[in-house]
Formats: sequence, C-alpha cells, structure tokens
Amino acid sequence: MMGGVAIDGSNSSSDKPRRGRRVRMTGAERRQQLLDIGRTLFAEKGFEGTSVEEIAAKAGVSKPVVYEHFGGKEGLYAVVVDREMRQLLDGVTGALTAGHPRELLEQAAFALLDYIESYTDGFRILVRDSPVAQSTGTFASLISDIATQVEDILGLEFKARGFDPKLAPLYAQALVGMVALTGQWWLDVRRPKKAEVAAHLVNLAWHGLDGLESKPQLVGRRKN
Repeated sequence: MMGGVAIDGSNSSSDKPRRGRRVRMTGAERRQQLLDIGRTLFAEKGFEGTSVEEIAAKAGVSKPVVYEHFGGKEGLYAVVVDREMRQLLDGVTGALTAGHPRELLEQAAFALLDYIESYTDGFRILVRDSPVAQSTGTFASLISDIATQVEDILGLEFKARGFDPKLAPLYAQALVGMVALTGQWWLDVRRPKKAEVAAHLVNLAWHGLDGLESKPQLVGRRKN
C-alpha cells in the first residue's frame, strides 16, 4: 500500500467503517416529541417552572425548533392542555351511555377517576394554575365543560320529578364540581380504591337528589 492506496488500487480510507448517520425526525415526529416532553415537564414543574431551554435540551434540539413548532412555551402548553381536555371530555361523553339516572352518575364518576388513573400527568396539568393570560384550559372551565355534558340528563330527571329544568345547569355544576374536586384529592392519596370512591360519590349525590325539595327554603336567619 502506498500513499493510502492499496495494491489493488482501491482507496484504503473508503474501507473504514462509516459512522452511523443520525436519523432525522419528520416535522410531525418532532412536534409529537416536543409535546410529550412538554407534557411531562408541565405536570412535574408547572407552567412557570418549565422553560423553553429545558424542553429543547431534553429533545436534543435548539430553542428555535420549539418556537418554530409552537411559537413558544405558551403555544406548546395550550396544545397540551387542549389535548388533555379533549381526552377527558371524550371519556366522559363516551361513558354516559344509558340506563337509570343513578347509573349515569356512576358512569360519570368512573370516567373522571379512570382518566386520573390512566392519565395522571394530564390531570396534574389541568388542575394546576394556568397562565394568567389564558382564559381557557383552567380547572374551572374543565368543570364547566363536563357539566354541560350532563345538563340534559339532569334536565330530563328534573322535569320527570316536577322540578324546574332551568335549574339543571346549576345542579350539574355542583355535582361535577364535587366529583372533580374529590378526584383532585384522590390523585395523590389513591385511597380508598376507585370503585369505592365512585360508590361514595354517587351515594352522596344520589341520596341528595332523591330527597330533593322542589322549592328549598333557607333555615338560617340570613335570607339574602
């Protein structure tokens, strides 16, 4: 071999093993990767505690890549929250199939608890404080959206019992709020078991509805 050229005339440098080329992600794959990383960080540290620098570092990219896909941390957060909201709302809507009203309450309670159990990071994001400038995606708006799903069911039940169906939205907010806040507490304690939590929630809700007065009166001194 002379001057790097083998006797057979081939270039010896071409016989060396080449380094494996880094596989480039498609735009869709990179976007999904950033969403997954952002979701994990937002659940762990919250919106304020998460930086674009950290998201980019974990993805192995530069900050401009994050801005290119989402316009910044706020845009990434908004997409993550929107996906979690849709996941939970679809679960609740799909769970409300048919049957006795008490069974529908059980289905709604299980839908929320199932989501907390299977999408813990997502629920942590939803119950954290949202950016001040963001008007949607808050825990309150989540409760309101879910309550809308059960308003019609309560309205029919109220009408059948001779109550004013116009009050159904108020009671829907109260019931869903009770379940959602209990779910927020159960998120960390995980005791008792899911089915038992659902049973106790429905016990309180149903027996409260079962003895509902058509025109409740205040018993204390305050009247306004």
